[in-house]
Amino acid sequence: MTTKEFVKWVLAVLCGLFVWGIVKAVFFIMMIGSVGASASATGSSAPALPKEGVLEMDMSKLVISEQSTESMPTLSLSSLSSASFTENIGLYDAVRAIHKAAEDPGVKLILLKTDNIASDITTVSDVRKALTDFRKSGKAVVAYGEAFTSGSYYLASIADKIYTTSHHGGNNFMLGLSGRMIFLRDLLDKLGVNYQLIRHGKYKSAGEMYVNNAASPENMEQNQVMIDSMWETIAKETAEARGISVDSLNFFIDNLSINFPEDMLKHNLADEVLSVEGYKDKMASLAGKEKFKDVKFFSLKAYADAKVKANTAAKKKIAVIYANGNIVEEDDPNNISGNRFASIISKVRADSSVKAVVLRVNSPGGTVLAASKIKEEIDLTREVKPVVASYGSYAASGGYWISNSCDQIFSGATTLTGSIGCFSAIPEFGKTVKDIAHVNITPVKSHKHSDMLSLMRPFDAEETASMQAYVDDIYTNFVNIVAQGRDMTYESVDEIAQGRVWTGADALKIGLVDEIGTLEDAIACAASMGGDPDVSAWNVEGYPKPLTFFQQIMNQMGMGDQTGEVVENILEGTPLEGVAKALLDWQRTWAKGNGQLVFARLPFEIEIK
Repeated sequence: MTTKEFVKWVLAVLCGLFVWGIVKAVFFIMMIGSVGASASATGSSAPALPKEGVLEMDMSKLVISEQSTESMPTLSLSSLSSASFTENIGLYDAVRAIHKAAEDPGVKLILLKTDNIASDITTVSDVRKALTDFRKSGKAVVAYGEAFTSGSYYLASIADKIYTTSHHGGNNFMLGLSGRMIFLRDLLDKLGVNYQLIRHGKYKSAGEMYVNNAASPENMEQNQVMIDSMWETIAKETAEARGISVDSLNFFIDNLSINFPEDMLKHNLADEVLSVEGYKDKMASLAGKEKFKDVKFFSLKAYADAKVKANTAAKKKIAVIYANGNIVEEDDPNNISGNRFASIISKVRADSSVKAVVLRVNSPGGTVLAASKIKEEIDLTREVKPVVASYGSYAASGGYWISNSCDQIFSGATTLTGSIGCFSAIPEFGKTVKDIAHVNITPVKSHKHSDMLSLMRPFDAEETASMQAYVDDIYTNFVNIVAQGRDMTYESVDEIAQGRVWTGADALKIGLVDEIGTLEDAIACAASMGGDPDVSAWNVEGYPKPLTFFQQIMNQMGMGDQTGEVVENILEGTPLEGVAKALLDWQRTWAKGNGQLVFARLPFEIEIK
């Protein structure tokens, strides 16, 4: 890059930042306008429900997450004048709404529309259990899908009847489970970026993507075992619900033999293939109406808002602390901030009306320092009141660190947990800066190792040994914490640790969790430990308080590395694009860790197709 080109690039970045500021302002104004229009149209945030009708769970418009929040509009720059809302409901509220519907004579049945499902597999499993209980009331659950995946079908399979479209445009893609491991070694070599990975645990693979160009044997082993264990749970429950064998289901998937509506019918995966008019007639008949237009539908979110209320009159509370996201040092409302969560737990402990606590963990981990702060507050709380852990999709590494000492641990069968290990991955850009950016760096320092963390040179042998000792010490501490929390020996924990990730089903067998159960099960356990097993007698209160609608907007407007995004966009297609991305990714990681060097975190996510 010539001097002239460099000057142009700097000016482009500055212009880009200026334009981005204007775009943010316009986006904010249009968002507020669309929200106002929506509020005017409805006249109320919680419209009245019909006296009777069909409770509809349209999973393309409904996200069942950890906590209920106010719905946020989805806007695009191509259509800033309009917004569509995706309804968000917390898992516990969703489950309580389904239970309430079972007792409500106005709810005739539940309609599941499972296409484009966004909720994770462990959440889906909890919802399936609630729907199973609903069916025990004698009311029906019916499912309708036009393009099933293995994930959407897993939810649909709990229904009394499954209907699918007669249109061939909605092909099914039931393909099973898959995970992706990305390895950057070849790219980083070309860019001259050297990652210095220091870890303890042969299965601790979070930093492998920077130093390998393929998975290590240990990493491949743990991933395959994990996938197989998760699929075993999903396939068993799906097959049992439809009265077919697991072998048959696996055969259909392996041979891509359930693509078309007729295939679903042939293999007992659907009960009827319906046209559009046929679907309308079917729903009218099930709802006890002559015509489809007479059927009243209401969403799970609307029903929960109207029918599910906290027992605020109760004098005793169960505090559900939602530890959802990455464990970080910075004060980030969308993640598990160390100081913030430590303060929340401390206040819950001091609240005399709180008689029991549920720590709901849905986290792949993060920085060790933040996890240690949270763990200390959990242990102090356990000295004065029971603390029960409930695991979502992830309770691994740092997520397991903060929760392993709880009085009882409930995990989903498909939860990813364990990963007892730690690592440090520090990049070094000296060669990149010199050979590609053509910038020369000359250090000036007071001591031999003053520029150790400058990212402009590799560690020497003494520095590497020092970092290894640091990581080893944290690993030893992690194993000791688990041994004490789970009443095991150091040697027995070390054998199942080494950074290895386990599913909840396998974690139960090796003593890392106590029971396979839902968030609802954990709350019931906390109620019993608190002195009254009748959950309805308790005020179940969530912490931290979810962000309001406007807090979410302000957070979106103010948070995030927009500067980095602009730089990346400007450099797209240039020789420096990869360098900028690598530098900016590290910058973000460093900022999230607030300068912390050692992490206890998962390197991947699993998705079901």
